[in-house]
Amino acid sequence: MAKTRVNVATVDPVWTRICDEARDALAEEPLLGGMLHYNLLHHATMERALAYRFSLKLASGEMSEQILREIADEAYAADPELGRRARADIVAVYDRDPACHRFLQPILYFKGYQAIQAYRVGHWLWTQGRRDMAFFIQMRVSEAFGIDIHPAARIGQGIMIDHAHAIVIGETAVVGDNVSMLHSVTLGGTGKEDGDRHPKIGDGVLIGAGAKVLGNIHIGENSRIAAGSVVLHDVPCCKTVAGVPARVVGDAGCDQPSVKMDQILDPDCCAGE
Repeated sequence: MAKTRVNVATVDPVWTRICDEARDALAEEPLLGGMLHYNLLHHATMERALAYRFSLKLASGEMSEQILREIADEAYAADPELGRRARADIVAVYDRDPACHRFLQPILYFKGYQAIQAYRVGHWLWTQGRRDMAFFIQMRVSEAFGIDIHPAARIGQGIMIDHAHAIVIGETAVVGDNVSMLHSVTLGGTGKEDGDRHPKIGDGVLIGAGAKVLGNIHIGENSRIAAGSVVLHDVPCCKTVAGVPARVVGDAGCDQPSVKMDQILDPDCCAGE
């Protein structure tokens, strides 16, 4: 028997799983049928669904859903990396957030995920020189989700922002891949200085709730920042910092803090520091 040829370009396990979960959710809760169809099942690709969700959540009296949908569709068509990063972000949330039990939850219900995807469209606009439209997207994301990310900031993939209330990420901030942060995190400046003035967060970093990382400093890969800390100086790779101002209190405790999500400081590792 001849083998069936498969077009690898059409294989999308993340989107397939989301649609399967949507059908299961529809069977369990028929009253959500309209929302599940409009947001997910009506769309042929994840990119089209993300563009629809983007337009629905950010539309206002100043900008219609139709215009925003066209902008997002254009962005996803022009830059396939946006879709790839959106999928990596969903997998990250599912893997790291114990409250996430299905792939469809972030795209439908989690404002941290939705805000990051909207930022990505705004960042694409910024790179195209469409600065005013990018600022408009930033404003609407802040108003709709309570998250303020400058469109010029550079953010990697596999990002998980848990709860995601009161997140601030400044203009020259850089966030690496596979970073996790909790609510009320600020990646900000230290005053009125211009130029490169915001933190650079390495891959695999875990940033606890309420932490403030200020200034043009580097946070080394696979490090941990304890909740409530104020970080004003560089942090070495694979270390844990805590306090106001923050200081190194021990090792990170594992190879990938952002994946393990362990925020408990080990008294043994902090002894003698």
